[in-house]
Amino acid sequence: MPAPKVWVTGLTVGAIAAVAVLAVQADKGPHPTAAAARPSASATADASPAPTKSAGPAAVPDGSGTGRRIVYSLGQKRVWLVDASDAARRTFAVWPGTVSPDLGSYTVSSRNDATTGSDGVEIENIVYFAAKSGISIAFSNAVDGSSPPPAEGKQTGGVRMRAADGAALWAFGETGTSVVVVK
Repeated sequence: MPAPKVWVTGLTVGAIAAVAVLAVQADKGPHPTAAAARPSASATADASPAPTKSAGPAAVPDGSGTGRRIVYSLGQKRVWLVDASDAARRTFAVWPGTVSPDLGSYTVSSRNDATTGSDGVEIENIVYFAAKSGISIAFSNAVDGSSPPPAEGKQTGGVRMRAADGAALWAFGETGTSVVVVK
């Protein structure tokens, strides 16, 4: 029977190989990209694809209030998690649905761990903060990590993001947290 060190070495090498294989497979899977978020043919002329990564972190928009808050810029398609000292703790790109909230201040009204979005995609880390035309508007991320374009012909209020950003927003955006929507 081989010595315990041989078993440990063999298991370690096997685990490293398995992780490498999984990493290669994950790299081939769906990734949120600006190209994947093409607007549908029925989209308005001023609609544009999801944002691409910028060279550096974007500054918290002027006029977005003070104190601990979530700031959502419709024009930049970006969210900031801002602490009580007005410092941005995290910022990230988002992929809005077809229904956007009006500019203004809101509060996180409720949260849901997971559900199926109105577009049929399994979502998690759902943080509701507004409603417009009978459509609930919430931040969320797709469980499978996808960022599909909004379903053609459907009104969706989901503001999607990458899974890590969804988890960060979930941890930050407790019920009652301020949400400021800016241009």
